[in-house]
Amino acid sequence: MQYVLIIHEVADYKAWKKVFDSAASIRRDAGERSFQVLRYQNDPNRIVHFSMWTSIDDAKRFFESPELVQIRKEAGVKSPDFIYLEQLEAGTL
Repeated sequence: MQYVLIIHEVADYKAWKKVFDSAASIRRDAGERSFQVLRYQNDPNRIVHFSMWTSIDDAKRFFESPELVQIRKEAGVKSPDFIYLEQLEAGTL
């Protein structure tokens, strides 16, 4: 499995979420297969987007595309950090 962890600050969570939800089909078409949205407990505008992708290359191509750079700007995203991850193992306790 291939994952992306994105940590970013948004100007306004509700406005960001509206844009995030409207981009679901382009995220799916680009290779995103599942996602979780979390936020910092003490900072409601600090968002973590954790998602599973078809490949790291698909994720990078999507997140680095000019289209997505513009979408992030419109959504009020400030300085996102992208961490690309490959799963080594998983389990349930």
